[in-house]
Amino acid sequence: MRLASYLVNGKPHYGAVVAHGIVDLTPHIGEDFPTLKALIEHDGHARAMDVAVAHRPDLAFSEVTFLPPISDPQKLWCIGVNYKDRNEEYKDASDLPKYPSLFVRAPTSVTGHDQPIVRPRVSEELDYEGEIVLVIGREGRRIRRERAHRHIFGLTLCNEGSVRDWLRHGKFNVTQGKNFDRSGSIGPWIVTSDEVSPADPLDIMTRVNGETRQHDSTARLMFPFDFLIEYLSTFATLKPGDLIATGTPTGAGARFDPPKWLVPGDVVEVESPSIGILRNTIVDEEL
Repeated sequence: MRLASYLVNGKPHYGAVVAHGIVDLTPHIGEDFPTLKALIEHDGHARAMDVAVAHRPDLAFSEVTFLPPISDPQKLWCIGVNYKDRNEEYKDASDLPKYPSLFVRAPTSVTGHDQPIVRPRVSEELDYEGEIVLVIGREGRRIRRERAHRHIFGLTLCNEGSVRDWLRHGKFNVTQGKNFDRSGSIGPWIVTSDEVSPADPLDIMTRVNGETRQHDSTARLMFPFDFLIEYLSTFATLKPGDLIATGTPTGAGARFDPPKWLVPGDVVEVESPSIGILRNTIVDEEL
């Protein structure tokens, strides 16, 4: 099942995405599960499936404003340097990392599918990073790797937009350049893990104005999904609705010579065929 969050006439709803539209779940089960995060937390998947099967689509995609599927995750973890060959892009002769690089993003730093990504007025170095995102479905701490996939509710996509010159403001962190308002995106929806198994290899690609810039497979992750869940849950309790962006392949704009920064009017698409296409247009921050 594919589950999306969106606005209808300015009010937040969520629903099941089917072939030609959306079955709006909020009128049917919203009293028990007011948000998609609440549905995940309180095991409402079967109820949602029953409603989706019993009803025809009542909303067209053009009638909704997509939101990030989980608008208020307790934690939005981001993994850096995870695909093979990514370490070589840094050209610093360093050994392969023993542990994943890790940082966090605020929910305000991402927008939804088909919504503008904002290039901040203080920089012209906005970059794209296409990623697959894990959506946690079951709470857990010290989760063993062999049980990790049981804690994944589903998968979605992320354009983990980065303001490159602001990544270097601090000595030890990249937080500033990863948290400009609406500088990235998540969506378009969550595909539940009973439809797409997190254990199977998944292709991930990023296009800018139709040109493929990134293309790889999760089979080449240095730190696979189950490792990430075991590692993160060693020090933090994973909660339903938590998100883990699992890293971007080679080919980000900063790695070209000269760099290919995003400019207003650019259309960025992040695609994984088993999940969908996350599409956003770049705009300048309003003065």
